[in-house]
Amino acid sequence: MKKIKDIIYKVEIQSIVGSTDTTIDHLAFDSRQVSPKTLFIAIVGEVVDGHAYIKQAIDKGASAILCQTRPTDLVEGVTYIVVEDTNRALAVMAANLYDNPSSKLKLVGVTGTNGKTTVATLLYEMFTSLGYKVGLLSTVNIRVGSTRYETSHTTPDSIKINAYLNQMAEEGCEYCFMEVSSHGVVQHRTFGLQFAGGIFTNLTHDHLDYHKTFASYRDAKKMFFDQLKKTSFALTNIDDKNGSIMVQNTQAKVCSYALKNMADYKGQVLESQFSGMLMKINQQELWVQLIGAFNAYNLLAVLGTTVELGIPLDEALVHLSKLTSVEGRFQYLVSSKNVTAIVDYAHTPDALANVIETINTIRTNNEQLITVVGCGGNRDKTKRPEMGKIASDLSNKVIFTSDNPRFEEPAVILEEIEAGVQPQHKMKTIVVEDRKQAIKLACQQASAGDIILIAGKGHETYQEIKGVRNHFSDLEIVKEFLEL
Repeated sequence: MKKIKDIIYKVEIQSIVGSTDTTIDHLAFDSRQVSPKTLFIAIVGEVVDGHAYIKQAIDKGASAILCQTRPTDLVEGVTYIVVEDTNRALAVMAANLYDNPSSKLKLVGVTGTNGKTTVATLLYEMFTSLGYKVGLLSTVNIRVGSTRYETSHTTPDSIKINAYLNQMAEEGCEYCFMEVSSHGVVQHRTFGLQFAGGIFTNLTHDHLDYHKTFASYRDAKKMFFDQLKKTSFALTNIDDKNGSIMVQNTQAKVCSYALKNMADYKGQVLESQFSGMLMKINQQELWVQLIGAFNAYNLLAVLGTTVELGIPLDEALVHLSKLTSVEGRFQYLVSSKNVTAIVDYAHTPDALANVIETINTIRTNNEQLITVVGCGGNRDKTKRPEMGKIASDLSNKVIFTSDNPRFEEPAVILEEIEAGVQPQHKMKTIVVEDRKQAIKLACQQASAGDIILIAGKGHETYQEIKGVRNHFSDLEIVKEFLEL
């Protein structure tokens, strides 16, 4: 329990009506979660404006209201706090409620289009391997030490972030690695957190349904680095053309990683197989258990972060060689008939191209690559023809299918993907709307030595259709049809 005046410490306030000595034990921005001694935050969202639910929150016992526009009818005994941006204020208040837990451990944020989950998860595995108790906030799951919690957003809301960080600090975690999405930055969910460091992976086409332009998407990522303190480090992928832009205004110590350019952490892929690759990193050779140039970048980001956090390079390299692929990220299995199936989360043009090109550099071309891919509904439509073009240009056979159609008609999404297929590649594509049947067909068409890539959903264990999430796992289904 805390008094309102303690919770609103450092919040930029425009006006207050009522007492700030009232005791609060709960913050909520959903009126359905309000109970007595709650401070209700009226968030102005894309679809819903929380100001419309202020009366409902008070009826349920809210002691205080944080808003951008004060209601005309004020209720006796309720404290009203007016601010310019309730999202930003919520982030500060959530940190205050939990006694600023991000200052009690070393928090590192990972941002970029692709690689966030892999880098954050590998860092969790790395520091666990080094003997530390570690926390993880990722798209796939949240971990507090060895305890695992499910998650639904890349970057949770400010209240959940601080609640988990508080739990991590209380349970003795020394580090936490966190995915930071562009949505999370723009909506100030990470505002007020004390980051020991930030990592930039890459920037490619994604989320333009939300950000509208590539420049605003880029600037959302950059904002994260702009907010880092002098005591932090900013580790950037200098091979990405936006890598230097990300850190041009940061106060943090800037360091870099690359495969092509000179960098603090310079890597080179010497040899690749499906079981791993031989890399040279800062003039030292080592075998790693992940494959592909995109994973070489991920591993360099992990190594650079580990060293910047104070672990000697030689010790870090030993533990780097032990890391294995992350769930749903280039996860592969081989059937008794010698068919290789790869399940990957690639759901952007760049990620899909990276995965297919990695497969194509390893295979002999005496076998077929059969790609099963779709695009999510109610998301950026401009990437759909690009995905269709990439899959059909780089694969021997392609089966276009549903991903998470959400509230869109699957047939419409599939037509937009097909529009990107070049005329000379039309004959090697087919549309099978039902994803289970598409995976089944790929397994039936595959002969010994062939490779099946199932892209788009990776770790997800559901398919979302018309607002309903049904259980669906690409990995489970490919195992069923390959009869492992």
